[in-house]
Amino acid sequence: MTDIARNLAAIRARIAEACARANRDPAGVGLVAVSKTHPAEAVVAALAAGQTVFGENRVQEAQQKFPPLRADHPALRLHLIGALQTNKARDAVRVADVIASLDRPKLAAALADAMKKEGRAPGLLVQVNTGDEPQKAGVPRAEADSFIRACRDEHGLTISGLMCIPPAEGDPRPHFAFLANLAAKYGLATLSMGMSADFEIAIAEGATLVRVGTAIFGHRDYPAPA
Repeated sequence: MTDIARNLAAIRARIAEACARANRDPAGVGLVAVSKTHPAEAVVAALAAGQTVFGENRVQEAQQKFPPLRADHPALRLHLIGALQTNKARDAVRVADVIASLDRPKLAAALADAMKKEGRAPGLLVQVNTGDEPQKAGVPRAEADSFIRACRDEHGLTISGLMCIPPAEGDPRPHFAFLANLAAKYGLATLSMGMSADFEIAIAEGATLVRVGTAIFGHRDYPAPA
């Protein structure tokens, strides 16, 4: 059993325990294994351990890593969870099963155009900047309502859920609760919230997807700046 397989088993057990504490069915909480910066071999090890849903930040890395794996692993699903540039919209539509970082009108228009041209419709999650942090992607809290409506009414997009990354400091519960209430208001079934440090809290607040990277794959080695 590889370290990745052991880590996955431990995370799944913690998800099940968190669901039990929250009186939730564990089947209602999916795990996105965040494989960004980790090699394809790490993804293969996770696939061998039964993990099928992965998260990547950068379109270019996803394009290099995942298409070769799909032939042997047809159940593989890829979520793009990083900030997305409009000029990468078409590439994102080609490679992703879910785009979880829809956060501005220009990107909504670019994705609508790309999906029409590609004949492919990945699931779309609106990312909300619940802490209104200037360094983070995501639509500001005050604009979330109008943006969700604009995605549907002006751009013809089907929004399946919401995503957030709370501030690193402080209690994440109010941020998760805000997102859950917003999703309920619009009848959105998918709530992608909670990462390695706080996914159990997110489950208690209604998360249907948790994004875990470090606790599965270990610490990331980021390339040094040029």
